Amino acid sequence: MKRAMLGLAAATLLSACGGGTNPFDTDDGTDGGTTTDPIVPEALASDVDSVAYDADAGTLVISGLSLDDTPFSASYRRRPALDRQGYQAYTAQDSSLDRHVTAYVREIENGAFAVAVATGGQFSYYFAGTNYGRTGGYSAPTEDVASGGVVSYAGTYVGLLNVGGDGGDLLPVTPGTPGDIRPAQTAETTGDAFINADFRDNIVNGTIYNRQIEPITDGGTPQTLLALDLAPTAIAENGTFTGTASQVTNGTRTNVGTYGGIFAGTDATSVGGSVFAADHIESIQGVEEYGIFVLGQCGTAESSDVCDQPVP
Repeated sequence: MKRAMLGLAAATLLSACGGGTNPFDTDDGTDGGTTTDPIVPEALASDVDSVAYDADAGTLVISGLSLDDTPFSASYRRRPALDRQGYQAYTAQDSSLDRHVTAYVREIENGAFAVAVATGGQFSYYFAGTNYGRTGGYSAPTEDVASGGVVSYAGTYVGLLNVGGDGGDLLPVTPGTPGDIRPAQTAETTGDAFINADFRDNIVNGTIYNRQIEPITDGGTPQTLLALDLAPTAIAENGTFTGTASQVTNGTRTNVGTYGGIFAGTDATSVGGSVFAADHIESIQGVEEYGIFVLGQCGTAESSDVCDQPVP
């Protein structure tokens, strides 16, 4: 883990305001436990040490994030109104003049999970990071691999920016409180994700597309963003991978960040991971984004309708 001191972005079209291990506990451990082998790369973990999440109880505890609440391990409040595309939202704010934190989490039963968290800006800085892993075991597919087939995964994506959002979840402040000391609520990005994995050659790649920044104010229009392409990279024996995120503008490819993830389940029925990208949105100077994807294998109940394609 790195103790991040991250600068806020300056937006031109938006109003700017302003490695850890992954123990992810879903219950008492009787569901098969959480693998401790994978390591989330430092660039993706950033300020996050570990995560504990109980979907049934609706509780989320994140350790390591600086200035998110009084204790080093902060408990987050469930916020269904902020849910995005299957990702559950949690927030934390200790008092009106403390940093506001937004977290998104998704877990597929007996499979992959991921969480992204970011503080809104205050004093020109923010803190953020991601975590991912799997519950239960993992094995690579064998049927499609034997015939040389590629296994596909599809679903949705959510990310958090170092730009202020609509502020609807902030605690109230006294009228006249100076803007220089008031906290902000981070803006969100949404999109779709599609990944292809060749388990015979042990290569994975994909893209995050249909990306947009959610409206900064109620009634606003989302801003369309370029896709984030996930460059081909190796799948390790334990089902993990790390690679480069890039974008193509006017025919020119530019590396803009890092991605990583982990396959989960028998025959790798799901995949979860995260992305960090910087200076990838032309309208926002100094922008940074931490996002996550948790996808089901095409043909499973957790996959997207985009998997329903004609069979040759």
